[in-house]
Amino acid sequence: MAAIKRRYELSDEEWDHIKDCLPSDKQKKQGRPAKDNRLMLNAILWIARSGAPWRDLPERYGPWETVYTRFKKWDEQHVFEEIFERLSIDADYQDLSLDSTSIKAHEHSAGAKKGQ
Repeated sequence: MAAIKRRYELSDEEWDHIKDCLPSDKQKKQGRPAKDNRLMLNAILWIARSGAPWRDLPERYGPWETVYTRFKKWDEQHVFEEIFERLSIDADYQDLSLDSTSIKAHEHSAGAKKGQ
């Protein structure tokens, strides 16, 4: 059954492409079972794409502290670098456009007084 795709979340195809980059969420530890990796990554992407602070994370992702802890753990383990490397292998640069032009504005356009 396909997961419901919400704003800023990964599609099933995108998830299948990168899921092997994430550490196993089935580790044998005592205590509560770890939150699902896909849920945690979607929460991190929601923060990154929306620009919202961690505390504004929607409740459907669980406590923001849990997501932030997972984010820091994956950052220390260089998980995101591995994902970027995997995605760069299949990158499509056909529509890539870089613009290096710059325009100098006249000093009066910034409000400078005449005669100074």
